[in-house]
Amino acid sequence: MSGAVGVYAAVDLGASSGRVMVGRVGPDELELTQAHRFPNRPVRLPEGLRWDVLALYTGVLDGLRAAGPVDSVGIDGWGVDYGLLDATGALLGNPMHYRDPRTESVFERVWACVPPAELYAATGIQHAPINTLYQLMAEPRLSRARRLLLVPDLLSYWLTGVQGTELTNASTTQLVDPRTRAFSATLAGRLGIDLGLFAPLRQPGDPAGVLRPEVLEETRLPGPVPVTVVGSHDTASAVAAVPADGERFAYICTGTWSLAGLELAAPVLGEESRAANFTNELGLDGTVRYLRNIMGLWLLQECVRDWGGPELGPLLRAAAEVPGLRSLVDAGDPAFLGPGRMPERIAGACRASGQPVPESRAEITRCILDSLALAHRRAVLDAQRVARHPVDVVHVVGGGTRNELLCRLTADACGLPVVAGPTEAAALGNVLVQARAHGRVGDLADLRRLVARTQPLTRYEPRGDTADWRAAEARLGGRLGAR
Repeated sequence: MSGAVGVYAAVDLGASSGRVMVGRVGPDELELTQAHRFPNRPVRLPEGLRWDVLALYTGVLDGLRAAGPVDSVGIDGWGVDYGLLDATGALLGNPMHYRDPRTESVFERVWACVPPAELYAATGIQHAPINTLYQLMAEPRLSRARRLLLVPDLLSYWLTGVQGTELTNASTTQLVDPRTRAFSATLAGRLGIDLGLFAPLRQPGDPAGVLRPEVLEETRLPGPVPVTVVGSHDTASAVAAVPADGERFAYICTGTWSLAGLELAAPVLGEESRAANFTNELGLDGTVRYLRNIMGLWLLQECVRDWGGPELGPLLRAAAEVPGLRSLVDAGDPAFLGPGRMPERIAGACRASGQPVPESRAEITRCILDSLALAHRRAVLDAQRVARHPVDVVHVVGGGTRNELLCRLTADACGLPVVAGPTEAAALGNVLVQARAHGRVGDLADLRRLVARTQPLTRYEPRGDTADWRAAEARLGGRLGAR
């Protein structure tokens, strides 16, 4: 292992913005700075909601130019969405957005070919309308497509000219067998999906080519610059940067979504797991991210947008003064998936369940944060029970670590200590996997020790017992999580 410090560019794409971060990594050094941040604004076209992937690519190029000389580039982003290429490698229109409702009409057609229990036993992926499998069954452009690249792999292809399908993100398609860690030809055949659309699978740490001469000219970077495969699903990168010691931990990756669960050595594929709506996504070094998808801070982001963008600090301080657990919604309910009118929808859900209807912005905010904390509790408890994997601590990483009230409520709800940080977990995991591939850090445990030594962390101890939270669960009638 080299003792030199490496410099790595992490392209980290989120649902509302992208950024290029520069990481300096050595045996006792881990520093992250932002080179460039750019918006990620979906576009509503007559054919549906689309990602403006060309604007994202422009943001990546601008970010690499701002980053300056680096030893490697890695790309992570959200899962399930993809670009389709024709026989010449040209893009067949901007990628569809997972929040577009077009998949709602295909569930019965899928289940007629593969019943839900069989589908879960084959893939371990929870039922969700956003899954790539359902998107493909509703995809009108497949007859013209010769290649499908998930969004981070699409950008990597444009940078390098090399096509590949990164494994951790491929697992979100609901077409991968988590036991073999390969695409399931049997499942795809029953559904009529051509696996030849997918480029060959590649693993975090694999080489992904080098920046094309045109990219070097555009970014003014001295070449050659390798692109390294990282955990291209941003949750895989974030979990790699969880500063855990040992195996007895749960994690909550917070941001637009909350992804709450465990890191396991093998998938859990039984009927109890399916009924509890857990998903088995693949992680680094043969691990499984056993987790539940929760709507996350999307609920609050949409309210803030509807309210005209008030400052978040005063809003959270006002919410902290509102009595807790007065009004709650199921923060995993797909009814909240689409954009628009979120305050009205939350109020309507409370009204329909016979609870006090939150009216002020502070009351709605407190309803959201209480509901998220309760969903975090249910996911952490259910994951331990179903996987038979006890935990002693909950690690919260991602943008939600800046929300002190949410972290405190999560500790209280779970009845466990919460360690919050790092905030930029996905970008850190990205640069650490690059650094490991280039021989500058060791195994996964070493990566996590380096994060724990170098990044600011905040610990929240639970206050009191969990009786109020148990009562809140009972009031919602056990409708959290399992659907």
